[in-house]
Amino acid sequence: MRDDLSKDRPQPARPAEAADVALSGGNWTAVTRRGQEVHRSAGPWTPTVHRLLEHLHARGTTWLPRPLGTDEQGREVLTYLPGTVPTYPMPAFVWAEDVLTTAAGWLAHLHAASAGFDTTGAVWQLPAHEPVEVVCLNDVAPYNMVFDQDGRLAGWIDVDTASPGPRVWDLAYLAYRLVPLSAAEDTGAGAPDVVRGADRFRRLCAAYADSGDHVTISTAAVLRTAVVRLHDLADWTAARAAAGAEHVSSHAALYRRDAAWLERNAQQLAADDRSQ
Repeated sequence: MRDDLSKDRPQPARPAEAADVALSGGNWTAVTRRGQEVHRSAGPWTPTVHRLLEHLHARGTTWLPRPLGTDEQGREVLTYLPGTVPTYPMPAFVWAEDVLTTAAGWLAHLHAASAGFDTTGAVWQLPAHEPVEVVCLNDVAPYNMVFDQDGRLAGWIDVDTASPGPRVWDLAYLAYRLVPLSAAEDTGAGAPDVVRGADRFRRLCAAYADSGDHVTISTAAVLRTAVVRLHDLADWTAARAAAGAEHVSSHAALYRRDAAWLERNAQQLAADDRSQ
């Protein structure tokens, strides 16, 4: 299957005269906006991620940015998605019911759309995880979501950590961030507590099952994976911090704290799941 579709499709105009404006919020790379483009540091994985984005767009996943190649500095160039990208503490609109169900549905559709992507010669920033079922984005969270002026979900950004893996690996991280499956001490106004969170958690998993390939994943399986996922992320973040990214050193401790919180509250969070 041929996935390099960019040669056959007209590309948006690229305003060369626009000045770079720094965009805030990223932990790993400097990101700037130039007109209706986003410019950010590229890596060995960038060509693979750009092919993936074209593959997903060709299959209807239109809420992601489109790749536009690289600029004169070798940075990757993507289309700019207008709207608000929230940061912690999260605004109350992030916890709206329609955001929860829309995000779960989008993730299911993205996973279905990733089927058939040609991984021959692919380079990924993060390792693949077994069993490989789909291409996971690995970082679907409110801080990578774009909201319109009415607080509705309008798009997702920052997909350069994508890699192959099981559906539950992605769903577990979305649940962790958007239910949220955490102590919710720093998530912001209106964040659900564990009782309300248990209901949101079940609705998120149900919305995922009702979309895409209609794959049902039990809350118990998501919780088990979330604990493994958080420890894996803590190890990866600690290694990055030790390599020089000291500004994220505290994140590893947070992930381990939240993994312990999940283990303590797993029974309550999955109490009504009959598919365990």
